[in-house]
Parts: sequence; C-alpha cells; structure tokens
Amino acid sequence: MKYVFILLLLSFISIGSFAKEDVSSKQELFITQLINQQTKQQISLRKSISSILTRYPEQIDKVLNSALTLHPEEYEQIMLGALDAEPVNACNVVEHFLNNDIASSTELVKIVVEAEPAYAQEILNTAALHDPDNLEQLVRVTIQTEPLHPRAILSNTMTSFPDRMVDVLSGLIKAIPEKVSKWVSYTFLLFPDSGEQIVTTAISSTNSQHNQAIVKAAIDAGLAKDLALSAAIDGGAKMASINQEE
Repeated sequence: MKYVFILLLLSFISIGSFAKEDVSSKQELFITQLINQQTKQQISLRKSISSILTRYPEQIDKVLNSALTLHPEEYEQIMLGALDAEPVNACNVVEHFLNNDIASSTELVKIVVEAEPAYAQEILNTAALHDPDNLEQLVRVTIQTEPLHPRAILSNTMTSFPDRMVDVLSGLIKAIPEKVSKWVSYTFLLFPDSGEQIVTTAISSTNSQHNQAIVKAAIDAGLAKDLALSAAIDGGAKMASINQEE
C-alpha cells in the first residue's frame, strides 16, 4: 500500500509539472502572437514590448524571450521597450540579456545606462558580477555614458570589488583622464596602504603629460616621495616627466 501511495504521489507531481509547463508554453505562445499582431499593425517593436510589459509586468522573462526569438537582431529596441515599461527593471533586463549572450557586456551596459542613468551603479555591478574579467572596460563605458557622478561610481565599485581596485581606477582614468590626479587622491582615501600600486596604475593608464600631477597627488596623500617616484617609473614614466620641484 505504501508503494502504491508513493507511485500515485509521483504521478500527481508529474502531472502538476506538465500542467505548469503547459501553462507556461501557452503564455509564451500568447505573447508571441501578441507581438506578431502588433508588428503587423505597424507598431514599433519598442512600443509593442513596452505596452505588453505595462499590461503584464510579471511576464518580463517570457516577453523578452519571445521578442528575442522573433527579432534577435533588434535586441536594443527590445531592451528599450522593457525599460520604457518599468525603468526599475534595468538590472533585470541587463542580467537577462547577459545570461543569453545577446551582445557584449559593455554594449549592453552602454545601452541601458544611456536609457536609465539613475541606475548606472546598479547596472555596472550587475554586469561586473557576470563579466568580472572585463571590469575595467565596464567602468570606462559606464563613466563615459553617465559622467555626472564618477567619484560615487569609483567609491561604490571599489567597495563592491575591493580586489579589483586596479581595474576600477584604470577604467575611470581612461574615461576621464584629465582628472587623473583627483582619481588618485580619492583612491588613496579608500586604499591608503596601496599607494605604490595606485601610482603605477595611474601612470600606466594615461599619457605622460599627467605624470607629474599623479606623483604630486600621491605625495600629497602621504606616500613618501622616493616611493612615489619609484612607482611612477615602474608604471613606465621617465624621470624627466616626474621630477618634482623642491
């Protein structure tokens, strides 16, 4: 009797699973038909996605899946439509597209940050968790796309990824090289014991016209002059470009 009960229970579980899968399939089919219908009516894909998600916000994954299956080459319009419907979903949208390898992480970040700059930090963190080896470029693209709060992005990203300080600093410098001495000073506040590494990174991430300013910023932040000069040379600076006047 015990075994009969177990078999019946397993049968009910299987039936329940099939029922759920059937409902999910029907939902995706309905969404696909809806997108096709709106496209035939000359409604733009972006507007179509926005209107569907405004009406069915809980179906975001199914809507994105259906839209990408139908129009994979128009992923930017699909993303923008999803953001138009609910900007707070910016990170979820980025994560969905990253998980499906729709485009490079930097391209996706640029699209979404440009559309929803208020969520720049959250978008950057989401992409960085997915593609940590590309953090430098992700920081650079984020700052270039949303240049209003670079110090906050530097601080928050370095705090979130402390072991990737070099990548964050390098990406920020490459995005806004003319403020390199400020980025050096701010990084010293967060990592006061990493002075030489900060100088070496800053020197190697920009051109020689900023060398003296980098060394001065490091010395002003508390790094011994001889260590600052040595670190600058390790970064590729020539002594003539970092000579500090007494």
